[in-house]
Amino acid sequence: MKEVCIKESAGETLEIVLSGDIDAGNAEAFYGEVMTAYEDANKNICFDCAALAFIDSTTLGTFVKITKRLKADGYTVRLVGAQAKIKKLFLICALDKIMEIA
Repeated sequence: MKEVCIKESAGETLEIVLSGDIDAGNAEAFYGEVMTAYEDANKNICFDCAALAFIDSTTLGTFVKITKRLKADGYTVRLVGAQAKIKKLFLICALDKIMEIA
């Protein structure tokens, strides 16, 4: 899936670069790729959203699912670099209460 690029990091955070559109058509594939990388690394996740162009409500739900899983394991989720329109969706849905949005 070209929308997700997993980057290994030496520290305590797994960096995942997102790009293009993530919507109902590819949200399950997005979830699968992220969870596979997480299960291999067992680290906090930082999503670099600078190149992410579009998400829908299914994608927001997928982020919640990922965050709940990481929090249950004692890890955190952070979003960085999101365009204003995407960041606004996370804030409107109050997702900044469960994950860090920078």
